[in-house]
Amino acid sequence: MGFVGLQEYVSIESALDSLFGSGIRITSMDRVSGGDINEAYRLTLTDGKRIFMKANRKENMPFFTAEAAGLAAIAGTGAIGTPGVLCVGTDEEGAGCSFLLMEWIEGNGRVKDYWEVFARQLAAMHRAETGGFAVEGKFGFSNDNYIGANGQANRVCGSWIDFFRECRLEPQFKRASRYFDAGGRKKVTKLLERLDDFLVEPEHPSLLHGDLWSGNVMTGNDGKAWLIDPAVYVGHAEADLAMTELFGGFPQIFYDVYREEAPMQPGYERRRDLYNLYHLLNHLNLFGRAYLPSVVRVVEKYIA
Repeated sequence: MGFVGLQEYVSIESALDSLFGSGIRITSMDRVSGGDINEAYRLTLTDGKRIFMKANRKENMPFFTAEAAGLAAIAGTGAIGTPGVLCVGTDEEGAGCSFLLMEWIEGNGRVKDYWEVFARQLAAMHRAETGGFAVEGKFGFSNDNYIGANGQANRVCGSWIDFFRECRLEPQFKRASRYFDAGGRKKVTKLLERLDDFLVEPEHPSLLHGDLWSGNVMTGNDGKAWLIDPAVYVGHAEADLAMTELFGGFPQIFYDVYREEAPMQPGYERRRDLYNLYHLLNHLNLFGRAYLPSVVRVVEKYIA
């Protein structure tokens, strides 16, 4: 689940010694709000430096190695900011935990034309070369990761439509099978069989953030938009754009500039809800029946 070059430590103390020098310790540990999977803290060190730490149960360290790999992939495009990853590790003190240490983001103020700049940077990320992320195929990623707390399969595939069917919709529908009666399951099968009628192969594959809503975009230390909490893979850029519209959307200027930088294939609006079906299913599987009506509406929209 990790990636080459990521240092793993056996304690927070050994990580601090290696990263900042012997004797550097934590002077304060302040809880940070946000997120429902991990605990998050701002650590202030004896030299005054601040860093960010996520923590979870020891057995959940794969969350952090996957997140670090995703942030490294995004940073590797050189297109848009992400917080710098310092290390991952486990700590045996008390009940034991796993941890991820990262750069602390102050986020004090935005640059002029923040949303326009963000649109251009995201378009540049979507245009970046992806050959190193999905070796022996076009779509997928070098390792599986997570969408929220659920696992996300990233098996490399030569077809975007096949990948979206086999690695995105099918696993989520299987998890959600208890919500569907025989008639509902028949509709799901029909939709999966007909994906080729609705989706298109992209003109070029793109590295995607994978969970791109407003909560996973923050103002970085340079005043520009930085991406956090990725669920990366190589796919169709439309899937990222669709996700931005699922929970309220970004300002219209963002979409206008993005389309200027990266013209979209005709018919995106007809495909948007099908991409977001993946996220609605994931919410159904994570949070329960409240999301079922939205899932059913999308399924019936495409097979009516």
